[in-house]
Amino acid sequence: MTDDTILWQPTEAAIAAAPLTRFAAFAADRHGAPEGDYDALQRWSIDHAALFWDALWDFCGVIGDKGAEVLADGDSMPGARFFPDARINFAENLLRGSGDGDALVFRAEDRVERRMSWDELRALVSRLQQAFAEIGIGVGDRVAAMMPNMPETVAAMLAANSLGAIWSSCSPDFGVRGVLDRFGQIEPKLFIACDGYFYAGKRIEIAGKLGEIVAALPSAEHVMIVPLLGAADEVAAGLPRAASLKRMIADCQPAPLAFQRLDFNHPLYVLYSSGTTGVPKCIVHGAGGTLLQHLKEHRLHCGLTAGERLFYFTTCGWMMWNWLVSGLASEATLLLYDGSPFHPSGNVLFDYADAERMSVFGTSAKFIDAVKKAGLAPRDSHDLASVRLMTSTGSPLAAESFDFVYEAIKPDVHLASISGGTDIVACFVGGIPTKPVRRGEIQGAALGMATDVWDEAGRPLRGKKGELVCTRPFPSMPVGFWNDPDGAKYRAAYFERFPGVWCHGDFAEWTEHGGMIIHGRSDATLNPGGVRIGTAEIYAVVEQLPEVVESIAIGQSWDDDVRIVLFVRLAAGVDLDDDLVKRIKTRIRAGASPRHVPAKVVAITDIPRTKSGKITELAVRDVVHGREVKNKEALANPEALELYRDLAELKS
Repeated sequence: MTDDTILWQPTEAAIAAAPLTRFAAFAADRHGAPEGDYDALQRWSIDHAALFWDALWDFCGVIGDKGAEVLADGDSMPGARFFPDARINFAENLLRGSGDGDALVFRAEDRVERRMSWDELRALVSRLQQAFAEIGIGVGDRVAAMMPNMPETVAAMLAANSLGAIWSSCSPDFGVRGVLDRFGQIEPKLFIACDGYFYAGKRIEIAGKLGEIVAALPSAEHVMIVPLLGAADEVAAGLPRAASLKRMIADCQPAPLAFQRLDFNHPLYVLYSSGTTGVPKCIVHGAGGTLLQHLKEHRLHCGLTAGERLFYFTTCGWMMWNWLVSGLASEATLLLYDGSPFHPSGNVLFDYADAERMSVFGTSAKFIDAVKKAGLAPRDSHDLASVRLMTSTGSPLAAESFDFVYEAIKPDVHLASISGGTDIVACFVGGIPTKPVRRGEIQGAALGMATDVWDEAGRPLRGKKGELVCTRPFPSMPVGFWNDPDGAKYRAAYFERFPGVWCHGDFAEWTEHGGMIIHGRSDATLNPGGVRIGTAEIYAVVEQLPEVVESIAIGQSWDDDVRIVLFVRLAAGVDLDDDLVKRIKTRIRAGASPRHVPAKVVAITDIPRTKSGKITELAVRDVVHGREVKNKEALANPEALELYRDLAELKS
C-alpha cells in the first residue's frame, strides 16, 4: 500500500546547492552522467559502476594512490575487486581537518561535557599512535575496545588504523560472555576499556567485569583503561597487563602523524551479527569500501559539508558508530553522546541539538516512537533551527512516525529513513536531498547500489513484497568473515538463496514512486496460511493505540499451520481486557489486512532486544516453541525471555 502524501519538498535553491547536484555535474563533465534526474543518475551509477566510483573518489578528494584500474572482475559476486591497485589509509582521510575548531563534542548524560579541537584530536592520535607502536601494534593486529561513545574511542580507533591495525568495538554494558563471544574470536593484541560509565543518572562501575574479561583474553598482551568516572589508574592497578591511558601516553609528545597506506581492501573493522541464534559472525570490512560508501552517503545523500555538526545516537556496539565517525572525512564536527536518551528527560537530545547547533540529527525509529509516546512536542519547546536533516534507522519507520516528525518535531526538516546493515556497513536505500519525502516511504535506492526486490523464484517485483537483494557488486561487501578461510560461511550467508546475487534478509516492497517500504526481517516473516506477512506492518498499526507502548509478533506452529501471536507491552494502569483485544484486532484488520489479525493477543511486561535496541522475534519464537536460545548474551535484557516460556494462553 503506497501513499501519495508529500510531507517535504526541497526548494529549487536547495536542489541547486546540494552536493548531490554538484556531483552530478562533475560526473557529467567527466564521464557523461545524466544531470537533473536522480533516478537516471542512480541507474547510470549501476550500469557504469567503474565510472561512478572513479568519479566519487575524485569528487570527494580521497587521499591516497588510486591506481590505474577501478573495477576488476566486475561480473563476479562475490569476487569483484574495486580499486585493486589503490593504496590508502582510512585514518589519514578522517584526519584531514586542522585548527582550533571543534572536531568532537561529547556529552555523557548530564555528568560530563567536553570538546576537542582538530588540533587536539590530531595530538591525541599522535600520542596514541606512538604508544601503540611502542607495544608492537602493527599491520593486521587487532585492537578491541569496550568503550562508551567518547572522544578517546575515536582517537584510539584512528591511531590503531593509522598503523594498519584492525579495530573492533562494543559498548561497556555488554556482559562478560557477550564480550568474549566477540573479541575471543579475533584474539586482540590490545584491549581497551573504560573505567565505567553513566546510564539513566547512575554511575556504573565495571572493574569486576573487566577482571573476568581480561583473564579470559590471553591474546591481549596489553590493556589500556580510559577514564570516564575518574578511576582509570585504580581500575588498571587491579588488572594484569594493564595501564591507564594517562600512563600509556605519558612519555609520548605530539608529533607529525605517520600513516601506513595499504590495499584498498585491507581490513579496517570487525563488526558482528546480532548473535541471537548462535555465536556472532565476525564480519570483516575493508578500509576503502567503508570510506567510499560513507563519503557517498554523508556528502551526497546527507548533503554534509565541512563545518556542519553531525550527530547519531548510537553506542560503539552498533554499526552507526562506524558510520558516524566517518563524518570526520567530510570535515564535519561529530556530536557524541553516551547514556540514556531519556535522562533526565526525553528532551535531552533536543537540548543537545539546540546547544550545539546540530545540522544532522540521527536516531532510531524506536526513539521517535518513544518521544511520541511520551507526549513530547519538541517543535514547541525547542528552536531546532539548525537541524536540516533527520535520519532514522534500526527498524522500519511507521507512516504515523513520519507524521509525528513533521507535526511535533520540525515541519521543514528533510526526514530520511535509511536502511542497510552491519553486513555492508552502509545503506541500500536512504535519503535523497533532491526528491520529495512521501509518507511512510524510504526515498529510494542509494547511488551505486543495484537494489531490487525479488520473489522466491528470483523474479523482480513491483508493488509487491519480496526479498531485498543487490544484483551487482559494491565496494563495502565484506572482505570476508573471520576464521572462514575458504569463504564458505560468507557465501552461505548472502549468496546461497540466489547464486551471484546478494540476498540481504529484509522483506521489502517498491512503491509506485520508486521509494521503498521495509516490512521487517525475512527470517521473522509470518506465514499464516502460506501468505508472507512482515511484522513491521503489524507494529506500525497496533502501536498507534495509546494503550500499547510496544509490541512483538511471532508465528506459532499450530494445527499443521502457523498462527500469529501478538505480544503487547501496555501503558501503566492499562489491562488487556476483551474490549482492548477487540480494538487491537479491529485496528489491525482496518490498517493492515484481515490476514494480519493475530489469533492470540497476550500482555507482556518486557520485550527482549539486542544491544543495539532491535527487538528479537526469533529469540521469542524459540522460547515459545521450547527451543534453546543459543546466545542470550547478545541481548540487552535476556531475563525478558522467561516471560514467554510455557504461557497458558498459547496452549489452546
